[in-house]
Amino acid sequence: MSTPTAPPATNPLHAVVDQRFTVHDFTLESGVILPEMTLAYETYGHLAPDGRNAILATHGYTSSAHAAGPPTPTDPNGGWWDGLIGPGKTIDSDRWFVVASNMLGSSYGSTGPSTVNPATGKPYGPDFPDITLGDVVRAQRLMLDSLGVRHLGAVAGLSFGGFQAFQWAVSYPDFMDGIGAVVTAPKGFGGEASVKALLAQLSTDPSWNDGWHYDRGGILGTMTALRLDTLKRYGMNEILAATILDPGARDARMREMAAHWARQFDPNSLVTLRKAMVRFDAERDVAKIRARVLYVLSRTDVLFPPSLAPAVMAKLRAAGVDATYFEIDSDFGHLASGADWPKWAPALAGFLAHPVP
Repeated sequence: MSTPTAPPATNPLHAVVDQRFTVHDFTLESGVILPEMTLAYETYGHLAPDGRNAILATHGYTSSAHAAGPPTPTDPNGGWWDGLIGPGKTIDSDRWFVVASNMLGSSYGSTGPSTVNPATGKPYGPDFPDITLGDVVRAQRLMLDSLGVRHLGAVAGLSFGGFQAFQWAVSYPDFMDGIGAVVTAPKGFGGEASVKALLAQLSTDPSWNDGWHYDRGGILGTMTALRLDTLKRYGMNEILAATILDPGARDARMREMAAHWARQFDPNSLVTLRKAMVRFDAERDVAKIRARVLYVLSRTDVLFPPSLAPAVMAKLRAAGVDATYFEIDSDFGHLASGADWPKWAPALAGFLAHPVP
């Protein structure tokens, strides 16, 4: 196991360092061995000598490890929870050592389909092995171990990051005090039909080539269109409306955002992570959860609507889990936890207010 890049002596959020952790011969749940597995991550704050003041922040389906801090070349909008993470903020980096991890299979520095396969010298592409949420969190556990983290105050994440939080709670029930599962659910959705639909959409691009698009210039147009549709469904139009009054200008801005993302994100990562998502099921293991749970949904989210809450909360409580539900009263849909962070920050602050063990 390699030693992670040493963090700077001080870590103000205006000087966040993008770091890497690498381990060799990482065995997936499928039995497939990755000769080398790398995770990209960022840290904010300082780890206590006993290694027990850490929080793991986990991101959504197509995002990166840039959870807090100003815009970067890969994330021109800044950290996805910048309103919540930092000195004196709700997730206070003066108190907590916050680790934001890019996930296995993603396109922002971690091992995934765009990574060069050492056996071929070319990207893994569609040959990248199937992964599970269990693989994702086990990779993160190794990374945290390498940093000296011995216990987590919480795992907190949105959307796909919420899947990770629930998976952490069942895979390592005694390793964290709580999980903040935001605009998410303890079980994936869509089934294999969702994977087939995604592949069908990608295959409409003449450069897709069954996933081997790398030598054909990629599928930028298809990916941009897909991303634009996602931004609109997730609430970006409503967010931009606060500062961009003209609908045409808002649409142009969203197209710009979509094109920027499409130039960076490998469509094969979409497929890899979609497969992991539809097969994810922490609900069947809910009795293993020992951590307290803060479950947060957004009033206008079409992906994880508040109608999910009663059944999820009933299952958690039936299993004896100390669970609290909070609904963000927001017009910003699936993006509410970042864009409307002041509306739920007090609930998160209360959840994290317990003493560090």
